Amino acid sequence: MENLIKEAKMGNPDAFAKLMQSQMQNMYKAARSILYSDEDIADAISDTILTCWEKLSQLNHDQYFRTWMTRILINKCNDILRKQKHLFFSEELPDVSVYDTQIENMEWQEALNSLDEKYRLVMILYYVEGFKTSEISQILEISESTVRSRLSRGRAQLAEEYISDRRKTV
Repeated sequence: MENLIKEAKMGNPDAFAKLMQSQMQNMYKAARSILYSDEDIADAISDTILTCWEKLSQLNHDQYFRTWMTRILINKCNDILRKQKHLFFSEELPDVSVYDTQIENMEWQEALNSLDEKYRLVMILYYVEGFKTSEISQILEISESTVRSRLSRGRAQLAEEYISDRRKTV
């Protein structure tokens, strides 16, 4: 990946395309943890790709490319959410996908969706994307202790929900 980053920084569009393609699934999962509409997710990803291309020369440390890219993606997702808060829809039903082939484990996704966004995002970045707590701290611009407490609270909420669901079925 570092070779692709170096080539992309030198202006090689093919290397940049390969680099972005290698990160596509990671971007989708991260955007999906914040946004619910496939259209919004696609917009956030395409805006992220464009911004990464335009600002790639500003990346100081190539080893932090994924962290840098994820931070850009989260900002783009938050921009979309802010714009949606100002919109007012009348007599329109939201588009809901019946089956999403991108998500392999629907039960895990449903469990994550039950969490508050601040816990869900940290859980996705840690468990799904494999970021360390220090990297998540940089991406979300919060302290590392806040990341650890959100992970702990997110796990507790998941455990509580799992236990209550088990009690209902017994």
